[in-house]
Amino acid sequence: MDLLLIVDYALLGLVFLALWAALKRFNQSFMAIALILELVAITTYFASTAAFEMLSLSNQYLIATTDAERSVLLAAGQTILVIWVGTAFNVSYILSAIALLIVSIIMVRNPIFSKTTAYMGILASLLMFVPPTAGSMGVFLSLISLIPTAIWLILIARKFFQLGRRE
Repeated sequence: MDLLLIVDYALLGLVFLALWAALKRFNQSFMAIALILELVAITTYFASTAAFEMLSLSNQYLIATTDAERSVLLAAGQTILVIWVGTAFNVSYILSAIALLIVSIIMVRNPIFSKTTAYMGILASLLMFVPPTAGSMGVFLSLISLIPTAIWLILIARKFFQLGRRE
């Protein structure tokens, strides 16, 4: 919903494109499926995000002069939040988890990425199968999933820099 998540999803698209290029020769079909799933997840997230609508409502709320106007704008904001945590966000989150799982399993059986990288991706993806909208447990698991995800991204970035120096 926030700007950082929008940027994150856009950058993940680039990461998955790079992973597809690096891993397609090891399993072209499943890498294509993973890339497509991630791109659909990104597209679905962008379609579900309401960050700019909320920004507009907050600006209108700031200039509202009556309690009635503020109440209407507050209700509109609550409606947008309810819609945002609905199906599209959950589908996006789960599709991204599936794409990450596929890529990480392919990483286990290739010489480019370390087993640690692969297992961090598998762990992160399994933790992501419960979206943050699924109550307290979902929020907890989504926060915990950030730890292996961050490690996975750092290891991938390091490997891409190493590969870039060789060429």
